[in-house]
Amino acid sequence: MPATIQGLRKIDDIHGILRYYRVNNEQIKTRTYAMTPKTAGRNHGQTTLEAPLKPAGMLSGSIVLTLDGEIPVEHLLPGDRIITRDSGVAVLKSVHRHQLRTRAVRIMAGSLGDTRPDRDVLLPEDQHILVRDWRAQALFGMRQVSVPVQKLLDGEFITSEGLLTMTLHDISFDAQHVIYVDGLEIVTATKCRARILAA
Repeated sequence: MPATIQGLRKIDDIHGILRYYRVNNEQIKTRTYAMTPKTAGRNHGQTTLEAPLKPAGMLSGSIVLTLDGEIPVEHLLPGDRIITRDSGVAVLKSVHRHQLRTRAVRIMAGSLGDTRPDRDVLLPEDQHILVRDWRAQALFGMRQVSVPVQKLLDGEFITSEGLLTMTLHDISFDAQHVIYVDGLEIVTATKCRARILAA
């Protein structure tokens, strides 16, 4: 039914034309407009195929064990040979640097074993590390397990630092590896992280 506004009636034409008429049916104005479907902007209940971003990586200044010695992560280049727990040595394919605001976890020096880590370490809460001491058995019922560092929070030696702006370096290889960073065994990122590494 046409709307009446201050003595005018508005009639919508299906071809994208608005016509205004006086109440006595005398046409006074015509305007063309772009038609938009009534469903524009709706998501129709579809979900995205991308997984939510889970920041991982190492802060600038983190020391990575390589065949050329201990090198800060920000000085690594593709082609560098990185010492790994699972395969001995792996050739670095890429290093990505990004700055973002994320929740961080602080691991105090020596809290995961003798010199593990060898200094206080700050990591994003979703960074996976390899746990293979009594915690793996007590917390997860396994001899060794790859878990996000947030799963190890104890409020005393491994603490949440809240939201922080962090400059992270994410390094990648042809396959997932466990590398040595600041005395910790860090699991490198892949599209789908393995939750449990083979013993």
